[in-house]
Amino acid sequence: MTDSHTRNVERQIAWYGEPLGDRFGRLLARLSLSQAQLAAVLGLSAPMLSQLMSGHRSKISSPAVLARLLQLEAMVSDADWDGLAPDEQARRLADVRAAERSTLTMVTSDVQASPPAQNPGAGDPVAVIQGVLRAVASAAELEGAARLLEQDHPDLAEALRVLGTGRTPDARAYYARLIG
Repeated sequence: MTDSHTRNVERQIAWYGEPLGDRFGRLLARLSLSQAQLAAVLGLSAPMLSQLMSGHRSKISSPAVLARLLQLEAMVSDADWDGLAPDEQARRLADVRAAERSTLTMVTSDVQASPPAQNPGAGDPVAVIQGVLRAVASAAELEGAARLLEQDHPDLAEALRVLGTGRTPDARAYYARLIG
């Protein structure tokens, strides 16, 4: 890898918890989609997806694309995903593709309100927490907030650091210590 690739992958780890190639790769395998098909669901061009995966680019610049990525990851992490009929899976992928991100909410053409316990991302709470934190603030902003909280609220500062800017395996271990 060249210096720019290394730097881009390091940025991805800081911003998204791991390289985007790993995240997109899991989705490609889980959904049995081509890169072009996944790009279409996310609202990216196929070349842009490829550049993000390979580290030629570091950042998902569109909040709507990031919101779709988080929604898609939460959806397929649900244990019930595998039991869905293929046409239902296709419908849900189409819903993700049609999703638009507003400032605070995810709006789709077919909104189905459900309590958090029934939310599709409930199977991996760490991914949901990381997704929310990373959708509202950059790694630098989360670190800055943690510094501000450190003196009076050290546990909250640690949670922001580990869950917001840390690597996903570390965040899962931290979450397990807290909940377990």
